[in-house]
Amino acid sequence: MSPSRRRTPRACAPRVAPGGIGDIGVVNWLACRVAGRAAGTGPPNLFLTLARRRGLFRGWLWFAGRLMPGGTLPRRETELVILRIAHLRDCRYEFDHHVRIAGRSGVRGRDVERVKAGPSAAGWTPREQAILAAADQLHHARDLDDETWARLRTHLTEGECVELTVLAGHYEMLATVITALRIRPDRPRRPGRRPQE
Repeated sequence: MSPSRRRTPRACAPRVAPGGIGDIGVVNWLACRVAGRAAGTGPPNLFLTLARRRGLFRGWLWFAGRLMPGGTLPRRETELVILRIAHLRDCRYEFDHHVRIAGRSGVRGRDVERVKAGPSAAGWTPREQAILAAADQLHHARDLDDETWARLRTHLTEGECVELTVLAGHYEMLATVITALRIRPDRPRRPGRRPQE
């Protein structure tokens, strides 16, 4: 079958079904419900799937929470990086999930459209442009050249640069997991909610 006629991963059945309370345990089930409430969905399928490895899920949840929402970068910037990585990876699950929660961090509908266009789109601040350019380079080259690094350092501290690279790498990893396991989209609790313009 030619690549253009192959079914996309998001159209396939999940390779690992999201776990129920008996599969993932009460504590993990409650964590999944809380995450869904925060995202405006039921328990996220990504969480219900990862929670089938109970200890791994709790360790990942703690780690991921240190990046978002508990990171030191402003939440708007964090969400812009996540959305850009999800777009570059063509990971609809990750992208749609973060579009739903990004509005509370100041990411508006026009920002979401500009994320798709990339760091050269009109309207970004110089800092946002540097951050998004770094996200692009981390995605494409798995590295940052000296020019991109120097530009980033005019806006971010060394510690923030560490956090940015870990954030981008983490969401690259999640996009791989989501794609490989064929995790299905979450259903919004309130259909039709979109970021404000």
